[in-house]
Amino acid sequence: QVQLAESGGGLVQPGGSLSLSCAASGSISSIYTMGWYRQAPGKQRELVATIASGGRTNYADSIKGRFTISRDNAKNTVLLQMTSLKPEDTAIYYCYANIRSTDMRTKNYWGQGTQVTVSS
Repeated sequence: QVQLAESGGGLVQPGGSLSLSCAASGSISSIYTMGWYRQAPGKQRELVATIASGGRTNYADSIKGRFTISRDNAKNTVLLQMTSLKPEDTAIYYCYANIRSTDMRTKNYWGQGTQVTVSS
């Protein structure tokens, strides 16, 4: 069993900052790409940012220069630091990880989602 647990969502004013954290736990052999996706009401889930095991990052154009993704391989965690938040960043944010479990199966895992609301 592998689980992803997110934390750090909440309400923030426009222009503010917020950090999201996600920890993977369970029967983990290796973690490959980790990242964050988001889904706003009435919209499809979209990529926010990903980070490979070696540290290579990929960002959506809409958040470049405002969000930073990082990971701690020793702790199996991924962090999303969000600054200069805009109302259009309001969404449920989902943690994602591509993980090989101890039974040697590799699959994509998702967290339960955490709400981020940007509003005055």
